[in-house]
Amino acid sequence: MGGGFRRGGAGRLGLGAMRLPGMPGRLPVDHTTAVAVARRAVQLGVTHIDTAAFYTRGTSRANEILRRALRPYPDGLTLATKIGPGQDVRAVVRQNLDELGLDVLDLVYLQSGRPDEPLAGRFAQLAELGEQGLVRGLGVADVTRAQFAEARAVAPVAAVQNRFGVLDQSDGALVDECAEADVTYVAHSALGGGRVRFTDGGLRKVALRHGATVYQVALAWGLMRSPTLVQIPGTASLTHLEQNMAAVRLKLDETDMTLLERLA
Repeated sequence: MGGGFRRGGAGRLGLGAMRLPGMPGRLPVDHTTAVAVARRAVQLGVTHIDTAAFYTRGTSRANEILRRALRPYPDGLTLATKIGPGQDVRAVVRQNLDELGLDVLDLVYLQSGRPDEPLAGRFAQLAELGEQGLVRGLGVADVTRAQFAEARAVAPVAAVQNRFGVLDQSDGALVDECAEADVTYVAHSALGGGRVRFTDGGLRKVALRHGATVYQVALAWGLMRSPTLVQIPGTASLTHLEQNMAAVRLKLDETDMTLLERLA
């Protein structure tokens, strides 16, 4: 069972769909704009889109936006979705299939609710759906190294999705473990998820040196940090999408990487 990943070039810089329906406390996102962002992302080379049935605001759903924007889905595109803590595994898989208009899901994460939560039982349920042909790749999200090992003891894990970024490098050991095992590590909240200010002097120094934004440097750092790492910055803005994707062309040198590693 494979995840259908392409981890080269722009394929390692994906799109997080959480913001497409709009976010609490922010201005509503026009549905036409959300559709345009999804389409433009694929045009720019995105081959990995992260979504979920629970990415919704009001009557606007990320899955339905993606279905309208991209179906029939292009070859090589990985649509990754997830099952939240406490959710019914089979019911959520069926919901995502229906909303996305698919017969099989490329990748489904089982999301942990807490560090001490046992995952084996529910991950086994997800693995059964894989054996039935409803899911190609199995993943885990927001997990510890112990939970990752627990899931791998049940079935092959195609991807891990955890919080990781230049200003929050605490998951570095798992990033390296995934690289050694050739498991895709999908870094969410690499740009802080709206909760981190990118004001560090070292980060600004590197950005100035390359004529880039601090956000582009943060994304480029993640791509260079590990060969199996995929970034999924979320946006509902065409301008921000274009800026994010430009990070693929930014090449940091050893001096840059050493300085940025120290930000942790």
